Amino acid sequence: MPRFHLSCLAACVTLAVPFAHADDARWMTGDWGGLRSAWLAEGVDIKLGYTGETSTLLRGGYHHNDRATRYADQFNAGVDIDLQKLMGWHDAAFGFSLTNRNGANNLNEKISAPGAAGMGSTQEIQGRGSVTRLSELWLSKGWLDDGLNLKLGRFAVSDDFAVEDCLFQGLAFCGSQPGNYVDSIYNGPISQWAARVRYRLNPALYVQVGAFNVNPSNLDNDNGLKLHTHGTAGTFAPVELVWSPTLNQLPGEYRIGYYHSTAQATDVYKDAFGQAAATSGNAYRTDATRHGQWIVAKQQLTAINGDPSRGLTLTASATFQDRNTTAIDSYQKLSLVYKGPFDARPTDTLGAGIARVHASSVYLRNARAVNAAGGDLPEQHSEYVAELNYGIQATRWLNIMPNLQYVKDPDGVRQVKNALVLGLQVQSQF
Repeated sequence: MPRFHLSCLAACVTLAVPFAHADDARWMTGDWGGLRSAWLAEGVDIKLGYTGETSTLLRGGYHHNDRATRYADQFNAGVDIDLQKLMGWHDAAFGFSLTNRNGANNLNEKISAPGAAGMGSTQEIQGRGSVTRLSELWLSKGWLDDGLNLKLGRFAVSDDFAVEDCLFQGLAFCGSQPGNYVDSIYNGPISQWAARVRYRLNPALYVQVGAFNVNPSNLDNDNGLKLHTHGTAGTFAPVELVWSPTLNQLPGEYRIGYYHSTAQATDVYKDAFGQAAATSGNAYRTDATRHGQWIVAKQQLTAINGDPSRGLTLTASATFQDRNTTAIDSYQKLSLVYKGPFDARPTDTLGAGIARVHASSVYLRNARAVNAAGGDLPEQHSEYVAELNYGIQATRWLNIMPNLQYVKDPDGVRQVKNALVLGLQVQSQF
């Protein structure tokens, strides 16, 4: 793009939204007379936030004549406490948070074919019910200068494993992806009783292993604040190696992991005798275990005038699930985020990403068997998703991100028209 056009665009954005100066408040409600800063100095970080996401179907989708708009939002309240600062307990921390989501209707109800297994969402915060949930209640303690660290309590798999940034509105580009497709892995705001042990091999490399209580009743709206273990179905055990190198003086993070779940899972095709359940008339069999893998690579590629807080960051990730028990057996993503694209807007972001979500060949085989027997199930293949967004850091506590999303073969159903979606995300810290 010519320099003249870049300058004009930067000027327009600067005039439209005031730049967050260094003396702007960190929170919308201010510093509470200095109390909040005093608590921070003592290790107590109060977290109050809001995220709202709107999606409008511009064209395409299953209901391609319906220009529907859907809205979802999320409130969160919690605290992170550095117990070393507050109480002198070396390398110890505590976390607590509550999350309330609203907006039960997803735009994908207009985009997707009826009966298709969901492959994503145009609003990453939509789902898990309009209810208040306990998302965090944990304690961590380190030894050997935090070389060995133990975390116990209630938290989500996505808080520690297969972690990815969320600088997009589409679900395909946000958070820990295994949790989007495997029903024994729960991303936030769902929490599980869990333990995580981390051992640091050197300053840039550590290995961690976890054990998470698999309890489908945690998904029920009535259990959002309950701490019981009734309904336990098994244990989800992830292991992960994390490397955080500095390449050309720029930070990176590389994760490779594997999981094994002892919770029983329903086969997507076979009955107990190894035949197609759709035609045999028998129930689908259950498998005693399931497993999968993931890899996440994030690397900052450039800095602006020697400033590493600005520049281009590349993220690539892939996950692979058990195709016999999971409708979505693989996922791949590539995204680029450019922070500080204009000198006048050093904290804005420009993001672009593309992802592929693939249905299990066994799941597709089951749909074909159902249809051959006179049924009517959508036959799902691969869905491709792309997003372009611009995040405007209006103040230190307010970010506004308009975005455009394109969904090719929604939910992998080739007969559904490709969808174009206009989105708007608003995030604020109170």
